[in-house]
This record gives sequence, C-alpha cells and structure tokens, in this order.
Amino acid sequence: MSMTLNSNEIEKLLPHRFPMLLVDRIVDMEPGVWAVGRKCVSANEMFFCGHFPGQHIMPGVLILEALAQVGAAAILSMPEDAGKLVVFGGVKNARFKGQVVPGDVLELSCKLTQRRGAIGFGMAEAKVDGKVVASGELSFAITPAEKP
Repeated sequence: MSMTLNSNEIEKLLPHRFPMLLVDRIVDMEPGVWAVGRKCVSANEMFFCGHFPGQHIMPGVLILEALAQVGAAAILSMPEDAGKLVVFGGVKNARFKGQVVPGDVLELSCKLTQRRGAIGFGMAEAKVDGKVVASGELSFAITPAEKP
C-alpha cells in the first residue's frame, strides 16, 4: 500500500515543528518499509542566516536530518508505532556529493532495511534534479513518547 502525506498530516506523525520540520510532503510511502519525501528549499530558511551569508548552502547535517524525518514517517505510519517517538540514532557512510541551495527541491528517500525491537536501520538518499547530493545508512531508536 502506498500513500502520501501533506504537511499537516506529517505534523500528526512527527513532533518536529518550524524551524526543525524539514519535510514538506511525503510523496509516496509504504508504511514500515520505505518513504519518499520532498523539501522545497527556500532562501528564507533560518539556517541560511549563518550558512553561509553571501553563498547559501544547506548544511549537510540538516540534509541527513531531513532524510531521518522521512524514515521516521515510514516507521510512525505503522499502527503499532503510532504515537511513539523516533530518535535519530546515528549515521554510517555519509557522503555529500553536491550542494543544496535556495530554489532546489530535495527528493528524500529512506528504505528501512532492518528492525530489531526498538532499533531500526535504513538506507537514505537525497537528490536534486535526479542527481544524488547526499546518502548514508541511518539508525533510529523508537521509544514511547513522553506525555507533557
């Protein structure tokens, strides 16, 4: 089963909010298996104030965070994981192959490759105009959400 999510639906799954919600839309997803998201990069992003004035480049760590959020959406779309918190556990073999600048549309994909209890793993890739700009192997910790 594939599905899409708009920004309001993403906010029902993920706890992230501006300026840290880095996924605008899930364009396709098989819950618990994989997800493809989109981030429309704007010159108005908060991080461009300091990275870098005069030559805006999206920080690589934020590209990885956006990829992790797409993976978290795939996990949290499963009924048994609804309402839980997915925390970015780590990254292996991160590679950055191009710059992401205002006006770019990031296509973010994460395929979940393994799950052992509360720990999950995924292969992630970010593209702009069909060219890979970043990739890595992500790990996640899935925990019960704390009540405020």
